[in-house]
Order: sequence, then structure tokens, then C-alpha cells
Amino acid sequence: MQDCAVGSPASAAAEAGEPVELDELDRAVVHALQIHPRAPWTLVGEVLGVNPVTAARRWHRLTEAGLAWVTAYPRLSSRSVVTAVVEVDTEPGVAEDVARTLAADPAFTNIKLTAGGRDVVASLITRSLDELAGLTTTLFQRTPGVRATRTNVSTGLPTEGSRWRLRSLDAAQSARIEAALPPTCRPSLTAEAGWDDLDERLLELLSTDGRMSLRDLAASTDTSLTTVRRRVQSLLASRLSLRCDLARPLSGWPLSAVYFASVPGLHVEETSRALSRVHEVRSCAITAGPHNLVIDVWLRTLHDVHAFEAHLSRQLPRLTIDDRSVVLRTVKHMGRLLDRDGRCIGVVPIRHPQVPAQGEVGCATAPR
Repeated sequence: MQDCAVGSPASAAAEAGEPVELDELDRAVVHALQIHPRAPWTLVGEVLGVNPVTAARRWHRLTEAGLAWVTAYPRLSSRSVVTAVVEVDTEPGVAEDVARTLAADPAFTNIKLTAGGRDVVASLITRSLDELAGLTTTLFQRTPGVRATRTNVSTGLPTEGSRWRLRSLDAAQSARIEAALPPTCRPSLTAEAGWDDLDERLLELLSTDGRMSLRDLAASTDTSLTTVRRRVQSLLASRLSLRCDLARPLSGWPLSAVYFASVPGLHVEETSRALSRVHEVRSCAITAGPHNLVIDVWLRTLHDVHAFEAHLSRQLPRLTIDDRSVVLRTVKHMGRLLDRDGRCIGVVPIRHPQVPAQGEVGCATAPR
């Protein structure tokens, strides 16, 4: 793992284990990449009114310290993707060991240690309900310390974490970044069936570093630059999504909670759309199970756990919060392994659900 960049206040503080504060330019760079994760530095610099080299250096310092990163992952609206939220009850004292075991499997994208009615909350991606059943059964059977599991199959994902934004750019700046986004389209059945080894390798590389240059991607896949450019454009237009994430303690929302909620079936779509407009809501999954909504939120203080719940009850009277869990620690976030301060310390590259896992799962070192 490389040392943090020399001269970076964020990097020096991170190495010393001290609290890190981002300045306005750091936050603006992250906000720009939340909108357009592969935005050229010339565009970012122009919009922010700084030299492109300065913007690039700021981003490099953040990634070197494990404080921000860009990740690629399969488009969750794809017909070939089945997602689920799994609640895990463990034997006393082994929840963290269970979480680390699950984190080594690329099918598990997010893993949280929680307090409340479950010890671990995990999100996973598979290619079918049959694979989901097999994975949850066999994996938990061979994971010591697991006492019980409950699987909530997602039937819709109205909003997810890639849509969450810092509030550092003004409306005009945001619009200029958005205008440069490449077009996207719904993948066709033919395109989804045509996933090949090059696509899988590009996903692996981009899930490790979503801003990896085309030249580096070509070298890493032993493929021509022209082919890689065409394939990356195709993947990002229809089958892959990109997201820029920031270590949660630096976001201004240091606390996380998961709410398990119910709403009459007639109002599920309407309620989930309303939830997607609430700034604290990071993601909202419509699920089949005892609760038909699983809501992941970021909050400022422990007091806000119930204050936010009361706010939702006033705004959405049909919504009933059945249960809630405070997140003690996020162990894995979209393939990124996190330390106790929310910094990225490694990557388990995300694989496409169409590609079966081969042998034992390895853990790649994060580009720090």
C-alpha cells in the first residue's frame, strides 16, 4: 500500500489517526465527481475556477488517504441483477468476525455492524433468486457464529447512494457538470447476454478505481486503446454505473441508521418516491418480506434517530417504522473495505452477477 501524498494535510492527519477536515475546494471536487465520476479535470477546474492540476492533486490526496473514491458496479436496474438485504443474528461477541467473513465475498456489496434487532445488515447482488437462495444457505452454513438470517428480496430500488450529494456547488456549477455527462440507455437483452471476459475485467478494474485512465485500462487488459474506449463507453452507457463516495465522518453526517418500514401496498411507489427526495435518505429498497421498505439514512447525532423517525411520520402518515438499527460500524461499502474511521483500506472487486465466482475470493489492495 502506497504512502499518503506528501504535503497533504488530510493524508498526514489520516496517518496520525487524527480527525480530518475537508476545505471548501476538497468538498467541491468531491461534489463535482459525485455528479460526473469520470469528469475530465479540465472541466472540473473550469467549473470550480481553479487550475485543473490543482483539482487533480486535491483528488489524488483524498484517494491516497482513503477518504474518497470512485467505484463502478453493475446497473442495479438490470434484468440480470437480483438484490437483497440480509439481516444476520450472531452468537455473542462474533459479529465482527462474521462481518469480515462475509466481506471477503464479492457478492456482498455492503456490510454493517448494527445495534438493535439484528447484529449485521448486509446487501448483496446475485443473478437469480435460485443463486440468492444457494448463496445465503451455503455461505451462512459455513460461517461460524451465525445464529439466524432473514433475507429481504428487493423488488425495486427507487433511490440509492450514488444519488446522494454534498451541497458544495451552486446550481449553475452543478448544471455545467451534469451537461457533460455521457448519455445512458436501458440495456437490451442481447447486450446483457453478451457479457464477456473483457467486460468482467473492466468491471473489476473500474470497481477498484473508477477513474482509471483508458490508457491504463488498455495496458491492464492487454487490449488496444480503441477497443477499450469503445467498450468502456458501451458499459457505462447501459450496464455499469459509477459513484463517488466520501468517508462518512467527513460528510457532515457521521451517524448511520437503517429503518425497516411498512406502507400499504397501494402506496409503496408513491411513498418510496417521497423518501428519495429526503436528503438524509441514502437509499430506499422496496422489499418482499415482513417490511416492504428498508431505508438507509445518514444522520448528525444519536438524538436524530428518533427525531428523524418522528419527522417521517409527520410527512408520510401512511408509513409505519416497524424497527430500526443504529449502525455501529460500516465494514464494507460498495466493495470497499473500511476501517473504524470510515477510510478505505482495501477493495474486494465487484463482479457481474452473470459471472460465477471462481475458487476462493481474494482481496485486492486498494489504490491508496
